[in-house]
Amino acid sequence: MTAERRGSAGGDGADLMMTDAASRAATNATLDLPACSPGLEQTWAESFPELSRPVTPVRPSDPRILVLGEEVARDLDLDPAYLGSAEGLRFLTGESFRDGRPPVAQLYAGHQWGVFKPVLGDGRAALLGERRDSHGRLRDVHLKGIGPTPLSRVDGYAVVGPMLREFLMGEAMHALGVPTTRMLAVVATGRPRALDGSTLPGAVLARTASSHVRFGSFEYVRAQGDMALLRRLADHVIARHYPQAAEARHPYRALLEEIVGEVAGLTAHWMRLGFVHGVLSTDNVLVAAETVDYGPCAFLDAYEPGAHFSSIDRFGRYAYDRQPSIMRWNLERLGDALSPLLADETAAGEAVAAEIVAGFDAQYQRRWAEAFRAKLGLDVAVSAADAAALAHDALSLLAEHRVDFTGFWRGLATAVEGDDRAVRDRFLGPVPELDTWLVRWRALAPDAAMMRVVNPRYIARNHIVEEALQAANEGDLTPFEQLLELLRKPYTERPGSEYLRFARPAPTGTAPHRTFCGT
Repeated sequence: MTAERRGSAGGDGADLMMTDAASRAATNATLDLPACSPGLEQTWAESFPELSRPVTPVRPSDPRILVLGEEVARDLDLDPAYLGSAEGLRFLTGESFRDGRPPVAQLYAGHQWGVFKPVLGDGRAALLGERRDSHGRLRDVHLKGIGPTPLSRVDGYAVVGPMLREFLMGEAMHALGVPTTRMLAVVATGRPRALDGSTLPGAVLARTASSHVRFGSFEYVRAQGDMALLRRLADHVIARHYPQAAEARHPYRALLEEIVGEVAGLTAHWMRLGFVHGVLSTDNVLVAAETVDYGPCAFLDAYEPGAHFSSIDRFGRYAYDRQPSIMRWNLERLGDALSPLLADETAAGEAVAAEIVAGFDAQYQRRWAEAFRAKLGLDVAVSAADAAALAHDALSLLAEHRVDFTGFWRGLATAVEGDDRAVRDRFLGPVPELDTWLVRWRALAPDAAMMRVVNPRYIARNHIVEEALQAANEGDLTPFEQLLELLRKPYTERPGSEYLRFARPAPTGTAPHRTFCGT
């Protein structure tokens, strides 16, 4: 890609054309940085300067760790004690890096609300670098809320509540068994931020991921018409995430097939748990098929197939029951971007992409059926058709009677053991259809132990999350810490009446939950 195109692509002019040397010199002069941070690789920044923009982090006035993901830190061979030190805080806020190589904002495009945006990118986030985990896998270390980037739409800062929310939701999803970005730390910056008429405490989130290559990364490159760069990006993703595709007769077709399969599995995970992502634009979907960007997400209380919580999703484009079709639509956009690599002729490449993406439906249905078979506690000897019919009939009952999604599935385990009050009490009065359903289900000899390891007792209940974040904004982290500890073992029943409220839906009369893209 030429310098001229690189300068004009993001609409940032000369800022985007700064040489590496000039950028490093300017950054170090501003921050007076020592080269003593933990060693990070710079695979992305070195391989794709066309898709990277140097970022100068803004120094926090009074940094302190609010929450630290010690498991994540140790997996990356980062000493938690070091991260809590002054130098560790500089690392976690982007101030301290080796060899004068600053963090970089990643450039990408995306379809938002169905409309193509040719230039997006990290507006308040930056890639610090990559580090090997305990399995030898390369992991991104990514920071959010460090201040303006060359791609910022606003000031690039973040506040405590949304950063703690992302930390909580990401770690909860990991504990539930869902592929997700992981959370390393939330650091208070001491820099207040005016937002919607209020002054809120500032924060930076440090997270990790297999990578932050998005569907929108490919869309951006395709829109630029740079086929050499498109091929390099695809080769990078194959090498980093899908090495088996390199052995295929048609590696790029195999790459798309792999992504389709992984995304089908991820979507089935969301559906089995009643999780609503909230903003499934193509720039919020990773090619590694890990859940990312938890700003407007929520979990279902009462089962409503069309539930959507985001304050800006007025028409329910990203509603719970639309997530499978939206993810297929997103895959179609990825297929469009990859199509020049799939065949010699444009039309042929588009046809190949369409055929591969069409396989999503069958793969998703298979993964969904497997997930709900397990939720029902049914052995593989039960036919797929019988298991799916039972699951669909149960969901129809839940929708008709507005029954708590998580509580119903968890309660079924006690019904196996002869006490079905945990199921019946979730319905208002006798429901003959439920009696009939229970007879059909019990006849298939469900396994209560199986059910308890796939149906969580605790999820991040929306009203309880908001209570914890409100307390954190007021300086009290105790509710957040208690909730985080509970959600790290979501399948384990806790004795004691003090835990009951964490397993209950919002009280009757609670206002409808609304989420905002604060992250």
